[in-house]
Amino acid sequence: MRVFVTGASGWVGRGLVPELLAAGHTVTGLARSDAAADALRAAGVEVRPGSLDDLGVLRDAAASSDGVVHLAFKHDIAFSGDFAGATAADRAAIETFGDALAGTGKPFVIAHGILGVLGLAPGQVATERDGLVAPAGGYQVPISGGAGRVASAHLTLSFADRGVRSSVVRLPPATHGEGDNGFIPAAIGFARAKGAAAYIGDGANRWPAVHRDDAAHLFRLALESAPAGSVLHAVGDEGVPIREVAEIFAKHLDVPAVSVTPEQAGEYVGFLGRFWAVDGPASAQITRELLGWEPTRQGLIADLEEGHYFA
Repeated sequence: MRVFVTGASGWVGRGLVPELLAAGHTVTGLARSDAAADALRAAGVEVRPGSLDDLGVLRDAAASSDGVVHLAFKHDIAFSGDFAGATAADRAAIETFGDALAGTGKPFVIAHGILGVLGLAPGQVATERDGLVAPAGGYQVPISGGAGRVASAHLTLSFADRGVRSSVVRLPPATHGEGDNGFIPAAIGFARAKGAAAYIGDGANRWPAVHRDDAAHLFRLALESAPAGSVLHAVGDEGVPIREVAEIFAKHLDVPAVSVTPEQAGEYVGFLGRFWAVDGPASAQITRELLGWEPTRQGLIADLEEGHYFA
């Protein structure tokens, strides 16, 4: 299969590319910089220069491929405060892919967030069936995104009615492994700077987690065989208590683990404040039964204990 991948040089993409190549697929990756292009070529990937704003490039790449995996998102713009702009660019890219693939039966897989599906009671285990339809008067909005990104996921699923084998892979906030540059290393950075590893209240709230390589394997399975309109959960650990995570930070950084109030969260964990308190366990049972996916890599706690996050 000729696969076009956006975000191929990113965190999940760096796991997906070798997974696809080892399975006999050929990969073309979108590269918006010379450094990304060089990294992709070194990994055995054909390079398509461009960004998510280059809709003509995206359309042509999708039309000439046997399937598309969309991992890219303008995180730099989002983190600068223009989340609406980043979401709009993502939406335009998804619409372009849908138009290019309509009526072909080809697979189209996107990445989406899983943490804190609103509309569920705190602590209720989220499944693949949650958050599929916006309730009257609003969306079920994952904390990791916002109404715009949820709408884009719903749009992707709707492509099943247009002859696209579309699917959404929901990723935990702790998609971990050596080289991770996401929420967990950000939290470690805050703990190191503050001199304390914080958790909110009693720290019993839980985050789902998955090793990056297990997530990459699921993306390949989705590309190859997920039924049209599928929602999949890349979840290895159903729920890891944040207090346990903070205590490991404390041990490796030689700082105290401290309980803080929600009002103090920003002082201790910066932009992670509201995320750090979410109790959002999630299951992948439906995904496992549907695709035979089984995580084989270590969980978050074992990965943290290896020490590479603190080097």
